[in-house]
Amino acid sequence: MRIAVVVQRYGAEINGGAELHARYVAEHLARHAEVDVLTTCARDYVTWENELRAGVESINGVPVRRFPVAHPRTPELFARHSATVFDQPHSLQDELAWLDSEGPTSPALLRYIETNAGTYDWFLFFSYRYHHAYHGSRAVAKKAVLVPTAERDATVGLAMFPPILRGVRALMFNSFEERAMLQHVAGARLPGVIVGIGSELPERPQPERFRQRFGVQDPFAIYVGRIDENKGCKELFAFFQQHIRNARGRMQLLLIGNTILPVPDHPMIRHLGFVSDEDKFDAMAAADVLIMPSYYESLSMVALEAWGLGTPVLANGRCDVLKGQCLRSNGGLFYESYSEFGEALGALASSPSIRRAMGRNGMAYFRRHYTWPVIERKYLQMFEQLAREPEGQQASMAPLPGYFARRKKVLPPGMKVLAGVPEGAVLQ
Repeated sequence: MRIAVVVQRYGAEINGGAELHARYVAEHLARHAEVDVLTTCARDYVTWENELRAGVESINGVPVRRFPVAHPRTPELFARHSATVFDQPHSLQDELAWLDSEGPTSPALLRYIETNAGTYDWFLFFSYRYHHAYHGSRAVAKKAVLVPTAERDATVGLAMFPPILRGVRALMFNSFEERAMLQHVAGARLPGVIVGIGSELPERPQPERFRQRFGVQDPFAIYVGRIDENKGCKELFAFFQQHIRNARGRMQLLLIGNTILPVPDHPMIRHLGFVSDEDKFDAMAAADVLIMPSYYESLSMVALEAWGLGTPVLANGRCDVLKGQCLRSNGGLFYESYSEFGEALGALASSPSIRRAMGRNGMAYFRRHYTWPVIERKYLQMFEQLAREPEGQQASMAPLPGYFARRKKVLPPGMKVLAGVPEGAVLQ
């Protein structure tokens, strides 16, 4: 079996989001099948500039084919198109223009997919909202499997995506909440399975090694990821500083990751920057709690890693996915206001028995659903199931409307559609 993993950017140094998800899946599927990665020459997800060389290279034993991006993102143009499709009645042509302005647009990548459709048994497309996934899925619909990595934002309200969701062979969902949201906007029961992602956890993390290396003695909460207002970090800083003014104790907040948001100059908040995986996992194992303040997640690999290490999670309850994961695992608490944040963090800080119980629950949840043998089996079983489907039972991809129909401004704003999508955790 030969599989093409198609993703917007790819590299050993790209350590977050759908791109890391794609790399992990590619490397693990390569143990069972012949895998190629098809991607762009971009490294930066904001500019999509061609920074990497076009051609073929090997990363951790997996061949990676890179194709140039036709143009970098122009922020002003992307913002203008976003305002049109998210806030105003518009046309399908407006949405296609938005997709192109979002980037990365690579006609060379699409040509390779089209001309090599017979070379691969399956094309595994990552991130539904990008140019390569939309047009690539249309080009090889009968072999297209989509990993949507969809978050609850206005993009899911665009009319261009339901035909893709209904037309691919299967979807590999990250969570129950993601599946429920996409099935609502698609207006159909979508073929697929809830998979998520595993993680490369160390067998024996060493919490004391982290404490000695970084001089940490007090109890601490940890945040791991990009330090960004869009990830809820501005609210986290405000809530944490208010909490330590009101609460007793010496709990610190440690931050790991690159920052595009100023970190408060506060004695109880410490930014460690980008650290090695060894230090990251040691830190997460040493922490009293991992705080996940993001409003928008399709899964959260960091929360799963914390549970895999036996660390409880405190999550933003306004993110349906995080709330659902906390409820299903019984491995964490969640908050929707400062008062709830303070009470939950105080409870975790003051009660070792609660931390231990939630840590045990989280570890059991991780082992049941997110170890790599479980993830690999779900992918392989899906490919086997699809290969057995009779030709007449396969869904078909609806063609794009004609020139004039594409330009009728009859589509509702994406924000309006999003407002009608049911909210809340899915309890299963």
